[in-house]
Amino acid sequence: MNVCVFCGSGVGHNPIYSFAARELAVLFCSTNTTLVYGGGNIGLMGILADEILKNKGSVIGVIPDFLVQREVAHHGITKLEIVNSMHERKKRMADLSDAFIAMPGGMGTVDELAEILTWKQLKLIKQPVGLLNINSFFNPLVRQMELMVESGFLKEENFKELQIHETPVKLLTSLGVIAT
Repeated sequence: MNVCVFCGSGVGHNPIYSFAARELAVLFCSTNTTLVYGGGNIGLMGILADEILKNKGSVIGVIPDFLVQREVAHHGITKLEIVNSMHERKKRMADLSDAFIAMPGGMGTVDELAEILTWKQLKLIKQPVGLLNINSFFNPLVRQMELMVESGFLKEENFKELQIHETPVKLLTSLGVIAT
């Protein structure tokens, strides 16, 4: 199984985020799950990829050329695909993936999550999508989505398709990566 993870190019101020990335990586390796991600060597992205490689797992990175030029590409991963644009990157990651996870991150992570949720709502993709809500990081975003439902801008069934859990084990189980 290939699982795409959207996450930060920074590590955040709380070490709990890096710990969660390492925990997720170990679970990927124990379930023979391949990571599909943005191809970076920095932040939570780099920690996740490095930990998977350290545990003999497989990592596919997809990165636009302009980020390769900024020297943030991870050249030590199993496979690195270089594309022309951010849009092409998101499309390629979606094509490669059986499920999607968003971990804590910044605007890029929110952008990727919003786009993949829109594609799911429009039935352009069928794969499950989950939030790894470490340290209640996504609570304000979840509350905003609940307000969208309450206000009639988001269908409740679309919101309910989003799997939200605070631990990697619970999230991977809900996404069908870990058998129950």
